[in-house]
Amino acid sequence: METLFEKSLINSSATIEAAMCLKDKFMEFCDVVVEALKRGNKIIFCGNGGSAADAQHLTAEFTGRFSLERRPLPAIALNTNVSAITAIANDYGYDEIFLRQTQALAQSGDVLIGISTSGNSKNIVKAFEYANSIGVTTVAFTGESGGKMKEIADILLNVPSVCTPRIQETHITLGHIMCEIVEKTLFADAPKAEAVQYKE
Repeated sequence: METLFEKSLINSSATIEAAMCLKDKFMEFCDVVVEALKRGNKIIFCGNGGSAADAQHLTAEFTGRFSLERRPLPAIALNTNVSAITAIANDYGYDEIFLRQTQALAQSGDVLIGISTSGNSKNIVKAFEYANSIGVTTVAFTGESGGKMKEIADILLNVPSVCTPRIQETHITLGHIMCEIVEKTLFADAPKAEAVQYKE
């Protein structure tokens, strides 16, 4: 067990370090998010399974805060409304769950971030295809191959790994870095949250 512990930490660190190859595309991605928010547009996240948790997590960092005390930022995770998901899946099929919500909520200038370790999630691919047609910037967080999302995403952040846990760990690390860059760009003069006292 100790060997597994050490091996997993080493592999996780190595994958995150290998993601340095994505630096240029990642900084482009951060610029796109910052400019969208400056315009008053919103950031839309979606994912399945563990990636749904990442989508929800990163949405919370925007609407709540990451490390600076500042105004909330407009973001939504399409995988959190259980009534919408189950109704759409029941009436139209699971592949439509993000498409229908994107059709309802997305506007030109928004950013749609799809998180999929394989890059082949049909429900995200369908949402991307529609988003592209209305002027929404699509960003794919995937594993090494990029899958089908590679061909349709405006920006591809394909973590150089084929191991699902390592890809997911790197996705949330990249997501946190993005949140920090966005906050410090938009709210450079805001005090650090650590210095703010909150009541229980």
